[in-house]
Amino acid sequence: KRIENQTNRQVTYSKRRNGLFKKAHELTVLCDAKVSIIMISSTQKLHEYISPSTATKQIFDQYQKAVGVDLWHTHYEKMQEHLKKLKEVNKNLRREIRQRMGESLNNLGYDQMVNLIYDMDNSQRLIRERKYKVIGNQIETSKKKVRNVEEIHRNLVLEFDARQEDPHYGLVENEGDYTHPVLGYPNGGGPRIVALRLPQPNHPHPHPSLHSGGGSDLTTFHLLE
Repeated sequence: KRIENQTNRQVTYSKRRNGLFKKAHELTVLCDAKVSIIMISSTQKLHEYISPSTATKQIFDQYQKAVGVDLWHTHYEKMQEHLKKLKEVNKNLRREIRQRMGESLNNLGYDQMVNLIYDMDNSQRLIRERKYKVIGNQIETSKKKVRNVEEIHRNLVLEFDARQEDPHYGLVENEGDYTHPVLGYPNGGGPRIVALRLPQPNHPHPHPSLHSGGGSDLTTFHLLE
């Protein structure tokens, strides 16, 4: 009876399949027989054995000849019927294309002409909607680029005005105790920030609180209004 445990069932199937294929091979070698075995497991896996001296198609051809049946006739008829339908569809599509190009209109009746005009108007509407959608997307993309350019231009104008009005903005050469230039930054309308580089003496920094740490000599200060 059927083995209920799935694992045991698969193991038994594998062992007995190999044993069956071994016997088929022995028949092929010892008796010069042409053997073909096709097996499909419960998991829908295909296994087959065919004698080395033949092919599967030859076995089927010999089977049809011996039994007197045609295994492929029904399938061939279905394929011919399907091919006929495809040719008819292709013919109709070609005729519709010619009609949309203004050809082959002599045999059309009034209703067919009305339907053709309706189809062409509908197709034109769909094409126009698609075109407007593509153009709209391009316009939105261009607007975003323009806004970005305007933002960059506005920032540059603000920076230019700040340089004209504020002498402390930008680079200032300081001839005092510091040997490096001073760089000033605007801080969103609040107190301005100045960054400068302090000299690096050989001894430890005399004012550790002024050093930014991390091995950098860049220090920032808030300017008093």
